Amino acid sequence: MSDRIHPELLLELKKYGAENIEACFNCGNCTAICPLTNDGHPYPRNMIRLAQVGLKDRLLASTDPWLCYYCGDCSETCPKGAEPAESMMALRRWLTAQYDRSGHGSRFYTSERSVWFAALRATLVTLAFFVILQLSGFGTIVTDRVALNSFAPVMLVWGFVLLHFAYLGFRVLSNAMRMFQLTAGPTLESRKIPLSLFLGELPTLVTHFVTQRRWRECDEKDHSRWFKHLLLVTGYVTMLMLVVVLLWWFQTDNLYPLYHPQRWVGYLATAFLVYASADALIGRRRKKDQLHRFSQPTDWLFPAFILVGAVTGILVHSFRYLGAVSAAWAWPTYTLYVIHVMAMIAMLDTEVGVGKWAHLIYRPLTMYVEALKEKVKTLEIPAEVPAPAD
Repeated sequence: MSDRIHPELLLELKKYGAENIEACFNCGNCTAICPLTNDGHPYPRNMIRLAQVGLKDRLLASTDPWLCYYCGDCSETCPKGAEPAESMMALRRWLTAQYDRSGHGSRFYTSERSVWFAALRATLVTLAFFVILQLSGFGTIVTDRVALNSFAPVMLVWGFVLLHFAYLGFRVLSNAMRMFQLTAGPTLESRKIPLSLFLGELPTLVTHFVTQRRWRECDEKDHSRWFKHLLLVTGYVTMLMLVVVLLWWFQTDNLYPLYHPQRWVGYLATAFLVYASADALIGRRRKKDQLHRFSQPTDWLFPAFILVGAVTGILVHSFRYLGAVSAAWAWPTYTLYVIHVMAMIAMLDTEVGVGKWAHLIYRPLTMYVEALKEKVKTLEIPAEVPAPAD
């Protein structure tokens, strides 16, 4: 690992939201009070020190920023007001940008104009798709009733969604591989690890992705943050599955009874998303909690997109049923449907793999990497010895 000093690092981290990081004099109070830290991962103290002296490569190789779940205790008790919790948040933003080779992540966090340009581009591409559908004759605007699948044939929309999902999947996979390579370190790189070991630890990855259970450990007295986050993830993943895998079943002109799974699964996911995203936005607006005091524009974007998508989605659904009573609901349904899809595509383009959304991937992946490292140590897999030169 390189120990090259990067004197510009501290100023760079400030662009990602590091607040008063230079005030830290490394007393260690933040590490002592953190409920998640241990001897092997003495954060935030070690992370702030590495940032102060400019050891960029060591920060890139560390998983510590992803092990922090921002309870805020360290900032509330810091004797110098150095805001260690927000420094850890800034490091997560910075690392997300470093994992992304395209440079989009860096622009996303350091240029608000780039964020809005990316969102505008995504909405215009989506709008153009619907215009082309109508001009080409593949889509038909029916006004005497609501006929969503005539306006936007489900199989064509599904094809558009799958192509977009494949692009985003490649972005996520490449960034995740980059993170894995940087954080695996000599513990894994220099050893011949059997494939069975990698596969055997996959349940750790899945468990932490599904439950995000370290949120509970972060605040043992009040599990509300964990519960809200669980609702958000559950609603988001449910909707993702309905749109990417089951769109042919989910987008339909059939009017099902209330007890039909197509309705109540969608209702539950929508309720989860509306509650969790609205709560996050209200918290950021009030700034009462430590984790909301220094919100950047990018911190507002993900919950805002989720809320817009959930509300427009449930309105489209409601208008379809109202359309069975009056044809006047046809145009409102089609208009809101286009707005809904534009919002979701813009959210995915500006968030997946490079924005706040990335935390859903990097946190469980961190637990997977750490589990692998511990298993390698436990099994005492020896390091490979380089063959002697001729």
